[in-house]
Amino acid sequence: MSEKLKVGILGGTGMVGQRFISLLENHPWFEVTTIAASPRSAGKTYEEAVGGRWKMTTPMPEGVKNIVVMNVNEVEKVASGVDFVFSAVDMSKEEIKKIEEEYAKTETPVVSNNSAHRWTPDVPMMVPEINPEHMEVIPFQKKRLGTARGFVAVKPNCSIQSYAPALTAWKEFEPYEVVATTYQAISGAGKTFADWPEMEGNIIPYIGGEEEKSEKEPLRIWGRVENGVIVPAASPVITCQCIRVPVLNGHTAAAFVKFKKSAQKEELIEKLVNFKGLPQTLNLPSAPKQFIRYMEEDDRPQVRLDVDFENGMGISIGRLRKDTVYDWKFVGLSHNTVRGAAGGAVLCAELLKAQGYIAKK
Repeated sequence: MSEKLKVGILGGTGMVGQRFISLLENHPWFEVTTIAASPRSAGKTYEEAVGGRWKMTTPMPEGVKNIVVMNVNEVEKVASGVDFVFSAVDMSKEEIKKIEEEYAKTETPVVSNNSAHRWTPDVPMMVPEINPEHMEVIPFQKKRLGTARGFVAVKPNCSIQSYAPALTAWKEFEPYEVVATTYQAISGAGKTFADWPEMEGNIIPYIGGEEEKSEKEPLRIWGRVENGVIVPAASPVITCQCIRVPVLNGHTAAAFVKFKKSAQKEELIEKLVNFKGLPQTLNLPSAPKQFIRYMEEDDRPQVRLDVDFENGMGISIGRLRKDTVYDWKFVGLSHNTVRGAAGGAVLCAELLKAQGYIAKK
């Protein structure tokens, strides 16, 4: 047990914080030893602080119930007991930026689920299978922060996981124009149907800030490292609509793509199913064996049947077919709070540990 890295969860009482705690139960490398949240939760046991707001389908892990929640603003105190932290704090963007850098300056690496640092030029924003080379900016970030081991790394928006991996697998065919509509689960807003009964039988055609993230963040993931910063890719041009739908977990995307180079359906499917990244090569604990699968059935992927593929860490693609306006169209599905949020951040942390960026203090 003592060989495991000690982990703190910042914002541990919210939905994503709860997902971190459930995913890290019995993790082979990491052990949750510290939970921090808002001052109103501080001083209570985790079980008391969450109360009746436990939103996971699995029970609260016994190992965390009696951990006394700390005040997330007492940065030095929280950081002193951990090797690194996951951040899922609920604050304004500016407050998040500030507090995550404060933790990094205590020589505590921060792996964040938040969007605040996604466009900080020397902060890597990673889907570990797609752009692990972006870790190369970390030494430049440390120099800016004046740290020896502290830094911030982030994971991207949950919605892009349902189509960006497929476009990455098809890179050699040079996709240059993409239209995507995402149908996003209510857990993406930190809600369940008990919290948000007006979503039952309802669709809301607007999610604040989501369309811009869905259009721009894939370009940063596909960007290159240059002079210690990440320079976003110029193409493909992506336009998105993001719609909230009455589903608990799972973001679905309907996407249309134009390629510069022609491709056959068999070639496109072969590229999807054989696409692997560094997490698969290194056999990281949370890495899906099959990152992307292709489903031949006309009515798949379906949220109810397919969202938990590879424990929620895999991507399901289906309905790949020629289009009358674009070249090809397809439907993608990803688990928004596992691959798209806490699980994606855990996989980032595993890769950072494997590459020597996160270690015992």
